Amino acid sequence: MPGQSGKTGRRTRGGTEAPEARPVRSKEDDLRRDAQKKKKKKKEEGRRRLQLELGEATMERVRSAFNSMVQKERYSRFTVQRAADGERHAEVKLSDDVPDDNTEVEGQEGDSSTFRPAPQHQSRRSIYYVALGLLLMFVIGYLVGYISHRKSQVEPRSPDPEVEEDNGQEPATELQLTWKSITQLLTEKLNTKAFDKTLRDFDLPRRSAGSEEEMNQANNIFDQFKELDMNPWTDIHYVQLQTPDSERPNRVLFGSDVFKPVGYLAYSPPGKVEGKLVYGNYGRQEDLDVVQKKDVELQGCVLLLRSGKISFAEQVENAATKGASAVLIYPDIQDYKYVADTALYGHVHLGSGDPYTPGFPSFNHTQFPPTQSSSLPKIPAQTITANMASKLLQKIGGPEPDGSSGFNGGFQSSSYSLGGTENITVEVNNVLVNREIHNVFGVIKGFVDPDRYVVLGAQRDAWGTGYARANVGTSVLIELARAVHDMVEKDGFRPRRSLVFASWSAGEYGSVGATEWLEAYMASVDKSVFTYISLDGLVMGRGKFTASASPLLYALLENTMKEVESPFSPGTLYDAMGANKWEANVLRPMSVDDPAYPFLAFSGIPSISFHFITPNTESYTFYGTSLDNMDHLDYQTNHHTSEMAAAAAQFAGRMAIRLVHDHLLSLDVSRYGSILTKAVARVYRHINQLLQSGQLKDLNPSWLSRARGSFQRAANSINLAILNTDLDDEEACRILNNRIMRVEHTLLSPYVSPVETPFRHLLLGRGPHTLASIAECTDMEQLRTKLALATWNLQDCANAMVGNIWDIDNEI
Repeated sequence: MPGQSGKTGRRTRGGTEAPEARPVRSKEDDLRRDAQKKKKKKKEEGRRRLQLELGEATMERVRSAFNSMVQKERYSRFTVQRAADGERHAEVKLSDDVPDDNTEVEGQEGDSSTFRPAPQHQSRRSIYYVALGLLLMFVIGYLVGYISHRKSQVEPRSPDPEVEEDNGQEPATELQLTWKSITQLLTEKLNTKAFDKTLRDFDLPRRSAGSEEEMNQANNIFDQFKELDMNPWTDIHYVQLQTPDSERPNRVLFGSDVFKPVGYLAYSPPGKVEGKLVYGNYGRQEDLDVVQKKDVELQGCVLLLRSGKISFAEQVENAATKGASAVLIYPDIQDYKYVADTALYGHVHLGSGDPYTPGFPSFNHTQFPPTQSSSLPKIPAQTITANMASKLLQKIGGPEPDGSSGFNGGFQSSSYSLGGTENITVEVNNVLVNREIHNVFGVIKGFVDPDRYVVLGAQRDAWGTGYARANVGTSVLIELARAVHDMVEKDGFRPRRSLVFASWSAGEYGSVGATEWLEAYMASVDKSVFTYISLDGLVMGRGKFTASASPLLYALLENTMKEVESPFSPGTLYDAMGANKWEANVLRPMSVDDPAYPFLAFSGIPSISFHFITPNTESYTFYGTSLDNMDHLDYQTNHHTSEMAAAAAQFAGRMAIRLVHDHLLSLDVSRYGSILTKAVARVYRHINQLLQSGQLKDLNPSWLSRARGSFQRAANSINLAILNTDLDDEEACRILNNRIMRVEHTLLSPYVSPVETPFRHLLLGRGPHTLASIAECTDMEQLRTKLALATWNLQDCANAMVGNIWDIDNEI
């Protein structure tokens, strides 16, 4: 196995050379080796039989000599003679072959038996012969047994011996893979030529969730996993999705204009709403504050918002918070450089998974009572095209925004006024439909800890062709599976832990397939999956690299950037992204619509998503449109799509292989320190302000600070244990790994319901339990309770990191 002691030196976490792995021979070599082993085994058995036969012959000669020695003298009968004191004494006589006729036979003359005594010198000599014979038998038997045992047990053998050839040649020395050779093999297998073919094979004109085309592709992926001996399986769910009503199209009425948009926003509540049309820029809180400062009434209005900056769901939630009655969202031509009448698709569930089975899996709807997610919007929402929005903006009226507010868009003929003067009607007629969806899995099992695994996943559905959205990620998933499989079968790679490859369905509706799987196996997944790597949206352009991740993965992300060559500039990705400024240039907060977010904030699994994008952009403008095709992605990558896909696969593959290869997990608990310190400081300042203003009394914020100190000491104790541990000791590393794996999961608040508040992460989740929410809470009674629960949540995480219950730091 890789990393065995005696083969490699001590390794530290980070970038030093990892333990080595032995190569696997070809099938012909295996057959030859097996034949040689059998031949040697037969020779060994023959040698042992010969030794046993020799031993038996020797023993037989000893017995013969002994018999010949005592043949002249044989034992007589026992004779019993009564002594004068009344005791009986038994004696044995060595007699001649036959007694004399004058010899008295015992038993005669009553009970006074007698015997003829043997001559004294003859008796002693016989005893000496007997003793000498017994000693000789013992010595010879011992020597024969010792030699046979030593030949069979002490003969030197290697863990995986090469059998000696008949010509007397010594067995070949078995080589092992270094980390450099492992990554070189991965790079060679994940090449541009491979992706040219795979991207073509998985390109579909239509792939909506639950459709015939998407199901056929699921079967295709299953078959490919089967060909790779990956023990594939399928996870089936019956979910409720939302589509437009073919008989009653959605409509927007503004004066004499009647618009019938083709695009839509899934999970919008149906209904017909009328209100004043108000322009709200991107719909962020700061944007809506600008509108209110201009004395434009938001209560009951219909907000016109431009797509971007935040998710559709967040835009609708912000609008509802301000009292709006409906929302219209359009792609402004300043942000989206495509045809102005292109339809826009998306969803407005501020969560993930099937919103009609919140917190539990949707295996069969008939088993559950009617319910719905608390994160579903309360007001209708609809997308419109850029051309439709242009006509609305020309007639909106109302005050002008400040020049510094950033409300101006790309329409030269429109003033981007704030509105609030003209009525508009929005009619949404979306309907719910039941769909059967299939998640497809394949596994490459680990050789030491197969019950611990990394999951790599990609969605395969999309609103249209979904070339960048689904095709690239699915292609990377398949090519990674092929590459790692070949490395195990042909090149000798031996992963310690397992790699699970997952193809998700219904990702466009809010990671429905992935979340339903997490909900179905929540009790076991979070204890076995120690990292999730999202392959969605890997390639959206060329020239820049961004990532969103759990802080536990920051160190691994940095080290991988130092190893992977940049596909758009000389040197590594680390050099291309500014080396010492890489965190500022690369890291982005993980948003609620990120496919990796449910794994992190719902299940407490360290997760990461990363993207190659075009400079000066933060997203791929063709997502959610019919223009997400090969031609547009090629344009964004300057016709280097296959090259970028290969680079993305190499990056994801290196992270995954590092996680399953090393004895110690590449998860750095210390990276949570600064994030936690900032979050606690915000809460501390907020409470102190309330105390100074007199709004709050008798509340000590130092409780939370002490819990933070406990967390930091627990993290330091793990790092100290790592420094003092032999990283070739498998059991010691497993104990450390268990402590590290507890961190993310125990940061999930146990005090909120996954039905009402699914994203329970104390630092990175969403809801009133988070430290960010507590830092803004103005309800004094709620603040006390929230602070107490958050404090113990953090202290409980620190306790879980300690490991031994007798070492728990309970200074709080």
